[in-house]
Amino acid sequence: MIRIVLVTLGLVLATGQSANSRELRVCADPNNLPFSNRQFEGFENRIAAIIAKDLNANLTYAWMPQRRGFVRRTLKAGLCDLIIDLPAGYEAVLSTKPYYRSTYVFVYRRDRHVDVRSFDDSRLRGLKIGLHMAGEDGANQPPAHALARRHIVDNIVAFKMWDVDSVESPAGRIIDAVADGDIDIAIVWGPFAGYFASRQHTELQIVPVEPSIDPPSLPFVYDISMAVRPGQAAFKEEIERLLNRHRTDIAEILAQYGVPQVGQRASSRP
Repeated sequence: MIRIVLVTLGLVLATGQSANSRELRVCADPNNLPFSNRQFEGFENRIAAIIAKDLNANLTYAWMPQRRGFVRRTLKAGLCDLIIDLPAGYEAVLSTKPYYRSTYVFVYRRDRHVDVRSFDDSRLRGLKIGLHMAGEDGANQPPAHALARRHIVDNIVAFKMWDVDSVESPAGRIIDAVADGDIDIAIVWGPFAGYFASRQHTELQIVPVEPSIDPPSLPFVYDISMAVRPGQAAFKEEIERLLNRHRTDIAEILAQYGVPQVGQRASSRP
């Protein structure tokens, strides 16, 4: 059974100010860098702190692993008021306007000269390819479907995005495998790649996935928004005003965490 733990991060700790009567309750994963963790080291944690300070609110967390049922068990269950990072238009929530846009990427060692930029590159058939094999809803992610459509399956190495709590930053192990030469290339969601690649002893190349012949239902670029419960339009608009006000601060945080950003219009659904 998944346990939910509420942890309060008062403004007396986060900003040096006294506690306030208003509370901003955020739901987040306790072990999912670069997004969030219990030590408040992720970019979601830093963005949430900015929002709470502007709202003059105490920031509290409802921790839950971001797996199947995360939204239903947290935001929809009333355990929190805000989720910091979800694809725009996610079902059963009220999404803010997107505040960043990222993409799936290829990651490989620069000294290996792999230079793959598309799923249609025939060299993928001869490379050992690492994939995160399950998404938040328990389904395989777009890269797995794209490779399967091209009958590239025998050379795939699966990596878990989550594991037992004792494993620190499990999503980063796929990038470790690239740096160590255990796999030739990884295809992962950009924020994971940018963050963990910058912490490797070997220089890695990060290349956005190029548009391919895959159908529109299989996108690789996504608009990312914050989410509140349906019916909370006023709160959503308040958050949007803060996002606009702190646009530069948020962009700087995302850059510090190596989040790849793209400018073209993205899909609003995973």
